[in-house]
Amino acid sequence: MRDYFIRRFLLIIPTLIGATLVVFFITRITPGGPLEAALQRAASMQAERGMKDAGASLSEEQKEEMAAYYGFDRSFVPAYLAWLGVLPKEGDKRFIKFDKDVQEQALTLQELLPREQWKPNNAYRIIQAKVTRDGKLTADNPKDVENWRTRAEKEKNRVQIFRPKFDGLLQGSLGISTRYNDYVSNMIRERMPISIFYGLASFFIVYVVCIPLGILKAIQHRTVLDNVSSVLIFVGYAIPGFVLASVLVVYLAARLHWFPTGGFISENFDSLSLGGKIWDVVHHAFLPLVCYLIGSFAFMTMLVKNNLMDNLAADYVRTAIAKGASFKRAVLVHAMRNSLIPLATTLGHVVSIFLAGSFLIEMIFEINGIGLLGYTSILDRDYPVVMGLLVIQVLLLIVGNILSDYFVALTDPRIRFE
Repeated sequence: MRDYFIRRFLLIIPTLIGATLVVFFITRITPGGPLEAALQRAASMQAERGMKDAGASLSEEQKEEMAAYYGFDRSFVPAYLAWLGVLPKEGDKRFIKFDKDVQEQALTLQELLPREQWKPNNAYRIIQAKVTRDGKLTADNPKDVENWRTRAEKEKNRVQIFRPKFDGLLQGSLGISTRYNDYVSNMIRERMPISIFYGLASFFIVYVVCIPLGILKAIQHRTVLDNVSSVLIFVGYAIPGFVLASVLVVYLAARLHWFPTGGFISENFDSLSLGGKIWDVVHHAFLPLVCYLIGSFAFMTMLVKNNLMDNLAADYVRTAIAKGASFKRAVLVHAMRNSLIPLATTLGHVVSIFLAGSFLIEMIFEINGIGLLGYTSILDRDYPVVMGLLVIQVLLLIVGNILSDYFVALTDPRIRFE
């Protein structure tokens, strides 16, 4: 069994590469990407003729600088390897065009500072330098340009200036958002506590409610309690969470003012006492949790019920009762233990709570969570954020599947992975 799990962990790398490779390819061929949008915005500001020929008012060098900023200056394979961290990225790329008979030009280089050195109105270090037609870069202080490289393009009478840096997934970097100019890892980390809160709350509530309810339904099969509870959980399963969210926001929040209309905490949260903070979080989280949980009870409840009913009809339970065991003991000690084995297949996916969230529910309740971040990143064509979320989601999904297999083997001695 050890060899099986070693193989499963080794498969994480090719699975992650395959998933990211497919999505990265989609981002390269999808029309209306960030580069096209940026060219249209720039053209609308610089050209008076409108948007008939987007980007026509920009020079070729300006267009290529934009392509380099958004990561579209390379073909598919080198660009993916740079995102992966196998090849260096060519950051802060500039294209310097030389007129005829001009041998040297002065230029201003901008080097992105570390996050902790950012200022409210500036995130770059300014470097005054000179570059020759053959690509020689100089500055008053040679150390200012020692990390910069040049590439002379004599046929185009220009020089490329860039700063090579290995800054990909292998280096632990998810990139910088092209929409918000912030590190993707920071954006995810800021929203993760909200997703963890809703994920943990949903996980515990579902298990605490569904396991006892499933046991009760199995024991009281075909009674009024069983029929009524089945109707309720399947009605809840049929109601889309975002539809219920819209109804609850309109009636319970906007009209009756029983709950806040949105947000995760109040504006005065920091000034509240400990008890007030707890109540404020619960008050804000109640309606979203109802919408998250409304369709979650049916599967788990029926899984517990059906498995327990199968075990209650097994020979070993009847034998235990025939030997003098009470019905309660036969259910809770003998049948219940085997009935909970299928639940072990769902325990591994508890790791997915780190990125739990429905963008529709988060949008309705104005919750700044992971789901809404993923949705807005797709709309904004913010591909570094899309790829960063994909990496974490794929890793959590794979690890969750491995943990599920481990829990099944741990709880059921009949199962051994070879």
